[in-house]
This record gives sequence, structure tokens and C-alpha cells, in this order.
Amino acid sequence: MTDTSPSTQLRLRDCPNWTYLLREFDVLYRNGTAGGSPSIRSHRKRVRDRLSACVTSNPAVLSRPHEAKPVTAHFARALDLGERSAMQGMARALREVRDDLTWEYGYDKLPKALAQKYAYCEVLGPKGPVQSDTLILGFVLFAPATTYPQHSHQEIEESYISVSGAWSENDTAVYAPGSLILNRPGDEHRITTGELDPCLLAYAWTGSAGRLAEPMMKLTGTRKAGETARSQGPY
Repeated sequence: MTDTSPSTQLRLRDCPNWTYLLREFDVLYRNGTAGGSPSIRSHRKRVRDRLSACVTSNPAVLSRPHEAKPVTAHFARALDLGERSAMQGMARALREVRDDLTWEYGYDKLPKALAQKYAYCEVLGPKGPVQSDTLILGFVLFAPATTYPQHSHQEIEESYISVSGAWSENDTAVYAPGSLILNRPGDEHRITTGELDPCLLAYAWTGSAGRLAEPMMKLTGTRKAGETARSQGPY
């Protein structure tokens, strides 16, 4: 068992691989284009500012157990594709921590078919391993030919950046590696992925500390109006 007493608690500066991964997030949100959108430009700045403040504070890094899900059988392929694209820096940094990722569903109940095709891992946030109560960063992995149900998040602004694979949101466009989409609080969205390869997305969530600690998801396609499902993570 890892000793996490105050005298032995690991901090971010003790963990180069996590530091390098967070640096790749900073690069994405600092150097990527906003495409002329004031909303995306403001969101990028919020993510950068919160990430910078978190890194400067040298937060605690918790030891979380490595956990796989059926979809992580596609993870190696997703990383290989990412390393061939403009997202190679992120893909390579993520490969270095692959054995320390805790892949989760985030739901008390999940349809059996979706449980084979989806999982997420939080790398910075209330659930760690890098601790923060002002920002959540992580990754979502989808198998080929996945449809994730339409839903919305209340009081959380979220962005997703393609690391590898092709995907669409609400059937309105096809996004390639490096593309960013922004969902404002309450925006309804559904994701579909390409038929041949997995899709790996990096994500950032901003909101109040209370909401980030207890996110709620509203399914609009399979539940009655106003009914919500408890969710601890994306999508």
C-alpha cells in the first residue's frame, strides 16, 4: 500500500510524466486557433489560466489503481494514430502514463453495448491523480462505430480536442485530429465515431468547484424531460 502521509505525499514536481502531459494540454489550449470565435477564445484562456494556477501550486498527486475497460483494447491503436498526426506530442506524453490510467464509466448503470465501446480517464481534477478543484482534464476513448446518446451537462462548460480518429457531434461535421469543439452549459450533444478506427479525445471541463466534484448529466434521448442521471465524467 502506498504511504500517502503528509511527509511522503507526492507532488506534481515529483512526477515528470504527469508534468509533461499537463504541458501538452497547455500547448493545445495556448497555441490552437479559436477559429475567430470569441467564445472559444475565452474558453481557451479560462483553461490555460486555471491549469497554470494549478501547476504553480504544485498539487498533490494521488496513487490511483490502473484499471482497464473493454474499450481499452483499442487504446494502443488510438495512440499509434495520434503519433502519426499533428497530435503526436500529446499521444507520446499519454503513452508514458498509460500504465497509471484509471479508466472508468462514470455511471451507476450503463447499457451493455456502450460498456464495450466507451470509457474515460481523468488526469487532473477532484478525482485526480493530479488534484484540482477548479478544472478537470482527461481523455475519452471510443471504439469504432460508436454512438453515444444525446445528453447535456448543467453548469459545466466543456471542450473536446481530437487526439486521433474521426468523429462527429450532432451529425453536423466531421472532426479530425487537432479539432476542438465547445459545448456551453446545457448544450445538448451526441457523438458518433468512424467505422474503421477508435477515437481518442482530450477534454477540459470548467465550472464551480461544487459542480466539478459532482457533475450531473441529463439524457434527453432515453429519459423523460427533467430526469437526470448521475455522472462522474464524460462524455
